[in-house]
Amino acid sequence: MTIKTNVRTQNMVSRGLAGLCALAVVAGLNFGFIAPAQAELRIDITRGELKPMPIAVARFPGEGVAETEIGQNMTQVISADLERSGLFSPINEKAFIQSAASLAVNPNFAEWRAINAQALVNGRVVTEANGLLRVEFRLWDVLAENQMAGVAYRTQPNNWRRIAHKIADEIYKRITGESGYFDTRIVYVSETGPADNRNKRLAIMDQDGANHRFLSDGRFLVLNPRFSPTAQEVVYMSYFNDKPRVYVLDIDTGELELLGDFPGMTFAPRFAPDGNSVVMSQALDGNSEVYELDLRTREKRQLTRHPAVDTSPSYSPDGSRIAFNSDRSGAQQIYVMNADGSGVQRISFGGGLYSTPVWSPRGDLIAFTKSQGGRFYIGVMRPDGSGERLLAEGFLVEGPTWAPNGRVLMYHRQHPSKDGTKDRFRLYSIDLTGYNEREIVTPADGSDPAWSPLIP
Repeated sequence: MTIKTNVRTQNMVSRGLAGLCALAVVAGLNFGFIAPAQAELRIDITRGELKPMPIAVARFPGEGVAETEIGQNMTQVISADLERSGLFSPINEKAFIQSAASLAVNPNFAEWRAINAQALVNGRVVTEANGLLRVEFRLWDVLAENQMAGVAYRTQPNNWRRIAHKIADEIYKRITGESGYFDTRIVYVSETGPADNRNKRLAIMDQDGANHRFLSDGRFLVLNPRFSPTAQEVVYMSYFNDKPRVYVLDIDTGELELLGDFPGMTFAPRFAPDGNSVVMSQALDGNSEVYELDLRTREKRQLTRHPAVDTSPSYSPDGSRIAFNSDRSGAQQIYVMNADGSGVQRISFGGGLYSTPVWSPRGDLIAFTKSQGGRFYIGVMRPDGSGERLLAEGFLVEGPTWAPNGRVLMYHRQHPSKDGTKDRFRLYSIDLTGYNEREIVTPADGSDPAWSPLIP
């Protein structure tokens, strides 16, 4: 294991992720005919429980065997992304009347209405002379009989899965009016072993569970992984050589950087929105305070000064404020302060204990964990403390993290066993309305998830 301890001299810059090839949006595609004037197809995702929109995702034909296989795989990924969102209901292709080949000319909208499709997706896969893959897709409003979107992508053939996620993002955005979240990754703590001797490894995967791999070997305990704004680095706490310290891992190179050998314990790290600093807690002489570390100069600045336990800091998306957890009122509550530590205000006043506040990427909400009456909850509230809503409940639910569009949350849930020795920990997602809770399948137990920004 290589660990850097040198001072950074420049800002972090956006880089491509390991193993991902160049991606280019070629052009907008349009068949050029005029559709009847009708209201545009739309899903209002701010409502509560709603009926998923029936959508047909036709298989993308290819020129050869390889392209045909890629096209089939892509449509499966697109359909799965849309279905997991809870907003779309992909129609079984066995019900399709019009063939994928004839779709290359124009959709027969009457045939798609006959199977109750409201939206239609079709496309094709072509290998260009330079070996690059060109993927085209079109989104159609079946009821209005018009094209809603048309985009072509050019990339390396082994990058087809990312293209599928990007297409799903485009469909989601075009129909809901909100940004998608499918071309993202999840970093989390993979757990194995008995309850009294858990092996905790840092793991990463695509948001749908694909491309799973481990980032640490399990020799040292890892906790609290969080992505950088570039999605290229992960900051986390590790007990390397039995010393609880905060590290930054470059996902591409595997290079590990120690963020200062501070006395005491450093934990609960999180990047600032600009990526130039990390906010964290440091416990020293029985007192825990919030600190900010400039990654360029290694200058450390203390932000809280109180004899209580101050921890779990999280920046607002514009970097101007920080939410954190403190028991300075006598019990764990959520507080908000300016980024320089001034203007501390308590915002949680409901019953129970509050912890792990996380600011939404939209800036409009703060997610949190709440415990009350022997139960745990994942909830949200506005930055002024108003509008508290509880979204998920369980024996133990904890550690919320936001999708980059601020409309979906992920967290971990503990499923207790009879004797407490075989408890299971699983990752779950739920939308902001409190519906569509789904398990995120992982090879082993999982906890402490963190959602990446959209991949550059």
